[in-house]
Amino acid sequence: MHFSVLTPAEQRVLGCLIEKRFTTPEQYPLSLNALRLAANQATNRDPVTAYDEATVNAAAQRLSRYGLARLASGHSSRATKYRHLAEEALGIRGGELAALCVLLLRGPQTPGELKARTERMVAFTSLEAVDAALNELAGRGYAQRLERRPGQKEDRWAHRLGGTADATVNDVTSPAAAPVVPLGDGQAAPPVAAAPPAHAAAPPGPLGPLGSPADVPATAGDLAALHARVSRLEEEVAALRAALGE
Repeated sequence: MHFSVLTPAEQRVLGCLIEKRFTTPEQYPLSLNALRLAANQATNRDPVTAYDEATVNAAAQRLSRYGLARLASGHSSRATKYRHLAEEALGIRGGELAALCVLLLRGPQTPGELKARTERMVAFTSLEAVDAALNELAGRGYAQRLERRPGQKEDRWAHRLGGTADATVNDVTSPAAAPVVPLGDGQAAPPVAAAPPAHAAAPPGPLGPLGSPADVPATAGDLAALHARVSRLEEEVAALRAALGE
């Protein structure tokens, strides 16, 4: 499995599935309605969203195709339910998974903020333990340390499963990885030849052992770009529909 970025809706849905598995195991797997409510929570979310059920369901289905989630409805269940497969797909668990979850749900944060916000999931014993978890994520290509802005006293970290909230800062922990976007048949598009702007955050690299970008025809790059663009447009349309409905 290869993919480079998750859309904002996919990031939010994956983060919610991980969070609720930790915090409310008795209500897990999550029904589609519960997943929508979790995604649109007014607390512990940044930014606050208003995704409709169709948008959340589409994001969960795409995560299932990427191997990061799966449908978990039983034969006797009337509700559509989902569960995450992040532990298996990403090869992380415990503190690393909790830290990634909070980064997905709240954007770039300091180690101190992450320590406080992961307490409901995993109790880190110290800031050093948080740093160790973040460095493990960075080593796997799932997180990056951001340069300090003027006036900031602490480093901040962001996940690399999609665009970060700080597109104007540089990654200071690892070299840029070539973007790989998932296709419908499980193959991956080749890296885009054009170099990204110097100020752009580096996209993450492949997150799994299967497939090979070299096996994909050159024209797959156009399909991959179109896939990402269509996903963004779908989210914008869903947001506009929700606004009109209100």
